[in-house]
Amino acid sequence: MGFGFQPLFLEAKRQLLSIRKIVVIGPESTGKSTLCEQLARHYESSWCPEYAREFLLNNGTSYEYDDLLTIARGQLALEEEYFDKLETNSLPLLENGGHIPLFIDTDMYVAKVWSEFVFGKCHRFILDEIVRRKYDCYLLCNIDLPWVKDELREYPDPETRKKLYRIYKDIMINQPVPWVEIRGNMEERFSTAVAAVDKLIREGQVR
Repeated sequence: MGFGFQPLFLEAKRQLLSIRKIVVIGPESTGKSTLCEQLARHYESSWCPEYAREFLLNNGTSYEYDDLLTIARGQLALEEEYFDKLETNSLPLLENGGHIPLFIDTDMYVAKVWSEFVFGKCHRFILDEIVRRKYDCYLLCNIDLPWVKDELREYPDPETRKKLYRIYKDIMINQPVPWVEIRGNMEERFSTAVAAVDKLIREGQVR
């Protein structure tokens, strides 16, 4: 007879001690993926990679406007996959208190900036998902790291990097989710991020 209360107990536990979704955001070559990986290792958690990289490596670097919609849908599907997997595997750990962090490399704001910067427009699906999806914290990576060339990066010139960073920072300022700027060398970036995540896990907020 007691087993009937188990689903209600688990759902209450999920609501009280839920997974915190933390997005690492910013222009290219600002250490987003490295920071996600470091944080996931530090918290013995998980991180969702950037779907666009896989898509472009598999399909070529010459992309069209509608490809960005495909990439956006792929990113969201990947995020859901990692969230479900972490929730299933982490539920017993919640008994110790605190919140389980999931680190996400880019979100629909990145898709919006990319789309509007290159094509001057953005798919309605992306804009709707920005409104619909909920996150707990953003870590905005500054452009103060040296730009590193790879086959997918497009904007090495400092002025374009500054322009893109200003776009991202303006988005952060004008949206409701708490955010923290990540800057400095790799150690400083990691230390700032850990302080923000610790506060979020412990208190449910970063400010």
